[in-house]
Amino acid sequence: MKKLHPRQSILLKLLKDNIDNPLTMLDLSKESEINSPGVLYFHLKQLEKKGYLKRNPENPKDYNVMDLPEKKVVYINKYGLAQCGPNGTVLSGKIEERIPIASSLLKFPVELAFIVEAKGDSMEPKIKNGDIIIAKKQNYAESGDIVVCVFNEVAIIKQYLVIERRIILNSFNKDERLLEVFGESEIKIEGIVKNIIQYN
Repeated sequence: MKKLHPRQSILLKLLKDNIDNPLTMLDLSKESEINSPGVLYFHLKQLEKKGYLKRNPENPKDYNVMDLPEKKVVYINKYGLAQCGPNGTVLSGKIEERIPIASSLLKFPVELAFIVEAKGDSMEPKIKNGDIIIAKKQNYAESGDIVVCVFNEVAIIKQYLVIERRIILNSFNKDERLLEVFGESEIKIEGIVKNIIQYN
């Protein structure tokens, strides 16, 4: 990897040391003694360009340091499944907590992982209320995938189906009605469900 500016080395150490409890931009500024937001942003971008860091541009506390040794336990951001409003997304919302997960559960890069908690019974029996859902960040899906998405400004978990060129959001609970997507603006796919952790 490319050589780091002294300030970038300081920032990288701070990010590593606080990987399980990420710092805000204000915290980073104070701890690194970089008072200018512009200078701080520049050095963070340089860390990304040099391959040391991957960040979620919509959420400064969502990042992964790329040269850390592989851990048996990784911490994944958990987001709320809440009403998102116009142009809202799950991943731009508040991180509720970081949940420790066995790295062996992930068959894809940890920086692409996020967690939501299932709400309601619309996806029973496969997904129950309170289940922990591990998803892979991805803005597209294939027919049959279970997706975390925003549909009509509400964050939901559904099965994505394409039937005769129609996009349908299916619930496994047969008492729930099918949801038809009439335009791309109605839906924003956030990720594909990869693991379901059930506690009951």
